[in-house]
Amino acid sequence: MTYRISSLSAIEILDSRSRPTLAVTLAVDGATQVTAGVPSGASTGTREAVELRDGDKARYGGLGVTRAVGNVNGEIAAAVRGREFAGLGELDRALIELDGTETKSRLGANAIVGVSMAAARALAQSAGVPLWRYLTPEGVAPRLPVPHFNVVNGGAHAANNLDFQEFMIAPLGAPTLTEAVRAGAEIYAKLRGLLAGAGHSVGLGDEGGFAPQIDTPEDVLTLLVHAIEDAGYRAGRDGVAIALDPAASEFHRAGFYQVAGEKLSSDEMIERYALITDRFPVYSIEDGLAEDDWDGWTRLNARLGERVQLVGDDILVTNPAITTEAIAKNVANSALIKVNQIGTVTETLETIRICREAGWTQMISHRSGETPDDFIADLAVGTGCGQLKTGAPARGERVAKYNRLITIEAANENLPYGLG
Repeated sequence: MTYRISSLSAIEILDSRSRPTLAVTLAVDGATQVTAGVPSGASTGTREAVELRDGDKARYGGLGVTRAVGNVNGEIAAAVRGREFAGLGELDRALIELDGTETKSRLGANAIVGVSMAAARALAQSAGVPLWRYLTPEGVAPRLPVPHFNVVNGGAHAANNLDFQEFMIAPLGAPTLTEAVRAGAEIYAKLRGLLAGAGHSVGLGDEGGFAPQIDTPEDVLTLLVHAIEDAGYRAGRDGVAIALDPAASEFHRAGFYQVAGEKLSSDEMIERYALITDRFPVYSIEDGLAEDDWDGWTRLNARLGERVQLVGDDILVTNPAITTEAIAKNVANSALIKVNQIGTVTETLETIRICREAGWTQMISHRSGETPDDFIADLAVGTGCGQLKTGAPARGERVAKYNRLITIEAANENLPYGLG
């Protein structure tokens, strides 16, 4: 069965950080138009697919995306509108070939991913199935993922002195997705009270988490355990666990990791993580070491990989080839999945497949610059990966994804919930 793109256009909109991004609108075979909002990152890997920005300092400080918008409305639309495609994979390959660069930098990864996401949504609509069902690979059982709520922000996501970027709570022991969201919201409210009571600011970072002036990750973890227990939940893998995203590339300088005034080697950083996981119910660490510290990653995996999920983000950038290399070198046991990091839905699904076949877990992720688009909620359900991180249970662009999961659960009571 083939389809034709009957209309395609894009406009410049704002993301959740008040920076420009794209909204791409598309229809297939004259059906109802659908729209995709393109996310954008702040803490980015050096080998990510490249966003196209205008560079005009007189407009949005150079961050405008009118060139990317023009590429969708011009060259991309001219190449794909009215053309027959056998499926999303064929369209995505055509977009990659049209761009002609390894990093999608000519047309812009932000332009290409918007078209790819919109096309997936349109094809699901055309097939009369929910987006999550359309995105389910053959032989894979869909499931509702454990939400990972980023409740404390640091690093590139907040104006504080906290070097670790994300502190997340994950209701692993919740019986349903809806109860997991309730746990996240209740703990978030309790944490706000604890921070305010201790005289800390309760202002929010880019992803909706609190951004207190706390210097050490261990002090934040102590607060999180208190908030979990004060909200009436058990802190641990059988209740509400903690996941970290230190984003170590951001504090890796001249071969050392600089955390709260300390200068640590790779091995010293690894031992600090070992102590943290001994003291606190941390079950997952993302980007624990820098993206170019491959030898350190291998030692980290050897030291903690049997008991902790070690998630590669900046080191893998949702790239199938890089992920394949990382699996061969045993550098981690899990991959973070960001659609705009590689630039097409098809390549995203390929990276997930590679991880699944290697026995690696996967976690679908938002970006710091988001829109209300809830595509990744459906992606997490359809791929059955069991994990989604999309910020705090606050701010509309984050809550949209959690509310989409609740809606999916309500309409599909037989879908399982959890890590799987």
